[in-house]
Amino acid sequence: MKQILAAILWGVALAAAAAIEPAPFADPATEVRYRELLAELRCPKCQNQSLADSDALIAADLRAQVRRLMQEGASDEEIVAYLVARYGDFVRYRPPVDARTFALWLGPLALLALGGMAVWAVARRARPAGPAALSLEERERLAQLLDEQGEGPP
Repeated sequence: MKQILAAILWGVALAAAAAIEPAPFADPATEVRYRELLAELRCPKCQNQSLADSDALIAADLRAQVRRLMQEGASDEEIVAYLVARYGDFVRYRPPVDARTFALWLGPLALLALGGMAVWAVARRARPAGPAALSLEERERLAQLLDEQGEGPP
């Protein structure tokens, strides 16, 4: 029982240690850049959280990597390229437009266009047909009926 309790406490301590951020940057502009960059990158484990929001251990490791790279003087593009090389375009919330992501970017527009065409086709079929042209006999019969009712042709 003591071993289980010790294991649980050890796990909680590790999770708490991972959540603790190191001291802020000396330059406030660099701190802002760091926060903005973390908000643009996705946690590989959580999949729908940014590195800034994730509590996963890998997110803590990546935050430390980003901090280290920034302190070494790497630009934002270099940091993103480093992470993309390791984890693929998945770590970006806005993947680049290229042959691999073409369907991702244009898929929603194509689905919207197909849906619009389907709605148009259904609405066109459901529309009542206009009045059919009357034959000469039908027009004469209509005129006769209107005369009988006293409404005659206009």
